[in-house]
Amino acid sequence: MIAERLAELHARTMTVPWTVGDFEELLSGKGVFVVSSSLPKFACESARGAAPLSPIATPEGAQPLIGLAMGSVVLEEAELLTLAVDPDVRRQGIGRACLEAFEAEAARRGAAVLHLEVAETNVPAIALYLSAGWERSGQRKAYYATPDGRVDAVLMTKRLSVG
Repeated sequence: MIAERLAELHARTMTVPWTVGDFEELLSGKGVFVVSSSLPKFACESARGAAPLSPIATPEGAQPLIGLAMGSVVLEEAELLTLAVDPDVRRQGIGRACLEAFEAEAARRGAAVLHLEVAETNVPAIALYLSAGWERSGQRKAYYATPDGRVDAVLMTKRLSVG
């Protein structure tokens, strides 16, 4: 149920969305977690794998899933795998809330350094990350395939304060 809802939102937000199978495989991985937001509240909540946690695992009558952040933690490093917000409710703080929830959950799991990659053409996402204290740390040439060709990935890093 969780993978289907995550894939549904991802399909509404990404040029090349992940499938239900992609999410199922990721959710089965060690250290992988999801934070999500649904209407009417924007506060993101954490879920692990297929754990029945409201709001993303609520079957009938569930509020629409409007935001998610998925990441993984290995030792003291975390990677933001994806962040998605429903296009109909963007620019209302949902992406920031999910990013903050991702960072808090990663820290709770022992991460001290966070990493992500984002398409250089995704200017709103880059602005969000920079405003949240992330720093550019590198670039991958022609990393993402898009309908218009390949674009570079911007690598970003954030160190979490300890204590």
